[in-house]
Amino acid sequence: MNAQLSTLTGDYTIDPAHSTIGFVVRHAMVTNVKGKFNDFTGTLHLDGDDPSRSSAAIDVTMESIDTGSADRDGHLKSADFFKTDEFPTMTFRSTHAEAVGGEDYRITGDLTILGVTKPLTIDLEFNGSAKDPFGNERVGFEGKAQLLRSEWGLTWNAALETGGVLVSDKIKLNFDMSAIKNA
Repeated sequence: MNAQLSTLTGDYTIDPAHSTIGFVVRHAMVTNVKGKFNDFTGTLHLDGDDPSRSSAAIDVTMESIDTGSADRDGHLKSADFFKTDEFPTMTFRSTHAEAVGGEDYRITGDLTILGVTKPLTIDLEFNGSAKDPFGNERVGFEGKAQLLRSEWGLTWNAALETGGVLVSDKIKLNFDMSAIKNA
């Protein structure tokens, strides 16, 4: 058990101004396109004495997708991909947490996209804690996960003349989370 974590037990609110939920997808079989979601909320419950009793809940506004290209973002919001008019929110609700050694943790939960719920495991690294200049107790985590978008019904694609497809099935997720302890 990390002695520092023991003192951090409590409930936290994710600070979206200092956090990132991002993704990377292979495009045209030759390059990676990166993107992020600009609007999300979330809460954490940390149990420093027993990390298995920790939990997380995150809600992402799908309209906030940002890949740096308005045309691509519009396509991702359309019926070909996220159908944001019908499914405005992507959610993650943890079901299990565990310490895996050192500063490393793993959290598993239910990820819901397009109304489809499947398990997702996120590997996390605890980046530390600090009291910010405003007196808030903060914690930070960095995380990564992979998923196959087809498992959530995201199957749109286009064949390439040279073979392969325009958009890979595998999506890499990355998280940088800063959360503030609730008073």
